[in-house]
Amino acid sequence: MVKPKQTYEEIRQKRMEENKKRMEELNLTKLSQSLLSKPSQVKKAKLRISRSPVALTPVRRSNRVADKPPVSYKEVPVEPFERTGRIRSYQRRNLLNRVYASDEERIYAVHRADQMQSSLGADFPSFVKPMLQSHVTGGFWLGLPFPFCKAHLPLYDEMITLEDENGDESETKYLAAKHGLSGGWRGFSIDHELVDGDALVFQLVNPTKFKVYIVRAYDSEDNVDQENTKDDECKDNTEKKEDKGEIEENGKVSGAPDLSGRYPKRIRAVTLGSFTEMS
Repeated sequence: MVKPKQTYEEIRQKRMEENKKRMEELNLTKLSQSLLSKPSQVKKAKLRISRSPVALTPVRRSNRVADKPPVSYKEVPVEPFERTGRIRSYQRRNLLNRVYASDEERIYAVHRADQMQSSLGADFPSFVKPMLQSHVTGGFWLGLPFPFCKAHLPLYDEMITLEDENGDESETKYLAAKHGLSGGWRGFSIDHELVDGDALVFQLVNPTKFKVYIVRAYDSEDNVDQENTKDDECKDNTEKKEDKGEIEENGKVSGAPDLSGRYPKRIRAVTLGSFTEMS
């Protein structure tokens, strides 16, 4: 008998069964299933229990610091400085009316300030500070002597009180990094009408308080006229005595006052505005 021809589907089905048996013999089915990626399970987030804050106090192991208060490393925000007293408002000075002091006026003011400083005694530290245009009409910044700041003033920014001879107080901001007075110094300068050539004596009566003594580079017009009149009278008397021949051998006039320690006449500095009018 002639066997009927197998169809394509029958051959295909037979081949698939043979392949399946071979795969089972080689355990390929189990291996393929083990390689399949399993879906990951969603993990539940665990609730964290708040721990009690750990004390940052170091352990006291030394007897030298056992009785001292513990050191705190907690960060505390720094509060801004509060200025006491009334709030002042000032207008900008007219720079055309600046007063420029002469060398004689500066020397005269510094000499008087040195005398005043020596009369204060050594109970409190003090120093003399001559005024410049940048201190009184320009930038309104007052630099203090570096050795004095290093020896007596705080190492950090602090509000320092300036008390004048009348007992009036003004608050100023001391900048430790720049060794000078910034905020508040402008008001003190304007209130006391400081000009170029004046000399100030600063006496540190407290760690954050200065007693300020002001020595003017020039006095009022009346005082200047009086001094000039006295000088003219002395000159006239000298001329009269020279005419009478009352001159001693050493060149001095008998009976004349001793002018060796007297400073020359102090002349008011010419302002820029008056110079413009003269021209």
